[in-house]
Amino acid sequence: MLVRLGIRFLAGLVGVAAGLLISAAVLSKFSISASAVVEATLLFWGIHIVVQLLALRVLVHEPSIALAGLLALASTIISLIIVNAIISGLSIHRAYTYVLATIIIWITTSIADIIGRRMIRVRRQEREEAKAPR
Repeated sequence: MLVRLGIRFLAGLVGVAAGLLISAAVLSKFSISASAVVEATLLFWGIHIVVQLLALRVLVHEPSIALAGLLALASTIISLIIVNAIISGLSIHRAYTYVLATIIIWITTSIADIIGRRMIRVRRQEREEAKAPR
């Protein structure tokens, strides 16, 4: 159980960090200092989780995949706005930069989540194979 949570936690952090770094590399109005990457990643991940949980509890009575994707995008942009207001080494200018950075970060966190789930699945299969009688 703890290993699964650890994998999901690390996958989320890697996804956020990758999204921030890719955004800084491809968007001219998005910049982040090296020291701010760590701070922004940790803060973003924490805010993102809280916003998603609150949104799911308050807004969703019948969850669907489309609604979950929309909530993920909304929580990503909200987290990005808050992190930009708090972290001094992060600078985002213009609304379209927020939108593009949101999409980039959403994609990287989704990919990281998929990879994390696969790692968990492979680990579970290996444990089951090890337990199986020979």
